[in-house]
Amino acid sequence: MAGNDDIILDFRNTFSSISLLKMTEVFSRMQPTQIMEIRGSDPDIKDDLLKVLPEDTYEVLMDGKSYAGPDFFRVRIRKCRA
Repeated sequence: MAGNDDIILDFRNTFSSISLLKMTEVFSRMQPTQIMEIRGSDPDIKDDLLKVLPEDTYEVLMDGKSYAGPDFFRVRIRKCRA
């Protein structure tokens, strides 16, 4: 992954276990200061992701419950360190 481009992962209508695996894999390849935006329909996936990431490796920038309707959410996290 090159540069500091934001990463957008859209998991609407996707199984949570697959989403969590993909998010952790992408996060591990991110550079410090890169931002990952997660879009989905299962708000529990954000909590699951934050449970598996070490606390000092990320910062939650936005924890929105809905951005495109009542069944969707958007979360943005910044990677703080490798």
